[in-house]
Amino acid sequence: MNERRGFVEQMTLGDVDAIRIVEWHEPFIPTADVFPEMDSGVWSDNANDLAPDHWDQARDLTVIALQSWILRSAGRTVLLDTGAGNDRERPGMAPFFHRRESDFPGLLARAGIRPDDVDIVINTHLHVDHVGWNTRNVDGQWVPTFPRATYLIPAADDAHYGPDNAAGTGLQEVDRLIYDDSVAPVHRAGLSERWDGWYRIDENLVLESAPGHTPGSCVLRLRSRSDRAVFAGDVLHSPAQILRPCCSSAFCHDPAQAADTRRRILGRAADERELLVPAHFGGAGALEVRRAGVAFALGKWAALSPFQPGRAGRRCAAAWRHRNE
Repeated sequence: MNERRGFVEQMTLGDVDAIRIVEWHEPFIPTADVFPEMDSGVWSDNANDLAPDHWDQARDLTVIALQSWILRSAGRTVLLDTGAGNDRERPGMAPFFHRRESDFPGLLARAGIRPDDVDIVINTHLHVDHVGWNTRNVDGQWVPTFPRATYLIPAADDAHYGPDNAAGTGLQEVDRLIYDDSVAPVHRAGLSERWDGWYRIDENLVLESAPGHTPGSCVLRLRSRSDRAVFAGDVLHSPAQILRPCCSSAFCHDPAQAADTRRRILGRAADERELLVPAHFGGAGALEVRRAGVAFALGKWAALSPFQPGRAGRRCAAAWRHRNE
């Protein structure tokens, strides 16, 4: 099945519990619209790997998940990306984001997370589907959803999408709406921290810039005991890009830079045995990457378990543990 709604899963990576919050997992838009430079044969030739969790073969639609991750690390609760939010005016983005409703707070509650429990919110970049639940509507005003959290926001994205628009180009009206209702209120509340280049959260988690998809796109690297993972944001949107890393999505600000970043992230994931966890992968949502000569290949997929309060998730399989264990 390639359509699923509202579920919570978990796994354990070293000393870090990773909880996957999935708002929806469904067919999106035609493959040629998402990946205009990708040959259609990539999909058909790899149908056994891509369908049905990543490709709706009958309708030639990409399949993606709108999801977030909760990481319990070093005594703190970290929320990675916040979906699209409710009650949002997103003209031109129907049916996926315009005035769409989901029960994201309810899913967090199922995972045992209250808004006051979140210590850190990470926005991997400032696109519509990564910042929406930064805020909520209270009596017509947008206020931070997580009032005790520090929101870590890439400085380059804030400069680009904010009112000063450092690049001076490349923005649409909807970008202003997104910034005004999902980012600016966090700044006004004094809860944000802008960062650039590299940012250590704790002994297990480090943010690194990974530009191209947006000017400030980033990845979150996890190293705990012998386990390695990279939460890769929108560096990739589909496993097809592991097979063709030169093909950027139509949503990338700088497609050439995005492709360079993708090759770097994939190469490091393969060489250092990092579990690859992109923001929108369907199916299990995370997998191993292997080198195949000068190219890359899909490795084993992660084995997540349904979330159960009080129980740890399945431990990371040895296939993506550090080679020097």
